[in-house]
Amino acid sequence: MVTIEPTGAILGATVNGLDAAKPVSEQDFGQLLAALGQYGVLRFPNQHLEEDGVRRFSRLFGDIQGPSSGPLTADGKEVPVVGILSNIKQNGKYIGAADAGQDWHTDMSYRDVIGFVNVLYGIKIPRRDGKPLGGTEFSNMHAAYDALPDEIKTKLANATVTHAFEKFWDHMRQNKNSGRPPMTDEQRRRRPPVVHPLFMTHPITEKRVLYCNPGYSIRINELPEAESEAMLRYLYEHQLQERFRHTHQWTENDLLVWDHIGTIHRAIADYRPDEIRLMRRCQVMATKVFDPAFSGMARAA
Repeated sequence: MVTIEPTGAILGATVNGLDAAKPVSEQDFGQLLAALGQYGVLRFPNQHLEEDGVRRFSRLFGDIQGPSSGPLTADGKEVPVVGILSNIKQNGKYIGAADAGQDWHTDMSYRDVIGFVNVLYGIKIPRRDGKPLGGTEFSNMHAAYDALPDEIKTKLANATVTHAFEKFWDHMRQNKNSGRPPMTDEQRRRRPPVVHPLFMTHPITEKRVLYCNPGYSIRINELPEAESEAMLRYLYEHQLQERFRHTHQWTENDLLVWDHIGTIHRAIADYRPDEIRLMRRCQVMATKVFDPAFSGMARAA
């Protein structure tokens, strides 16, 4: 029997009684979706998953994204992958993607069909003096929207925001010593800027959320440039208030699923290169909760 145990914080709940390596019934999956909308972040403890198990469980939520510069299928679609996040290096290069490099963001807001969930499975968790390191911090975008002044909600009720993958790419090059080269023309072609509503209606809760983030958002399109920059700075500061935030502290074999539409997040890089953090990850697109032909946009409230 599946049970949901809330953390008691602004976000988060633990799901007990479900083995993610086995088929999930429609009834149980419906319960998971309702809990995901309500709590934003779901922890499934004591899971034992190989790569195929992570892939199968992730596909319950939608199509899995492929890498921005990876191979394409014969019809031009990305090859879905189970990614690796780690701080392990071999021959001077990270195994998988370098871990905990990015600041606050929402995965896949830079896509026409946005991200729905991130599925992350903890294999090795760094510890120091018995304390787990490398937590993942979240902020609640339902609560952030609700707390906005009414005049901003009214003024920006129909506003849209441009999101750009290149903002993240340049940030990693300039501020994180990633060593990556500038984006190629092919990468820009595959990741052009996209436009989404600033205030989305969440497909599960049917309530408004604040949908912008420091990692990818670059412009509120209905405002003059200087006013847009000032408003985005205000919104970033607003959405990162402590009252909206919650940190998940990892344990080996934790499976974490979080809602990209109702949260933003960051990985906390508080561990040394010799303190190993190793994860499997699937980034899942919103192809089951949105109509892809609708450009990834939630309907207006």
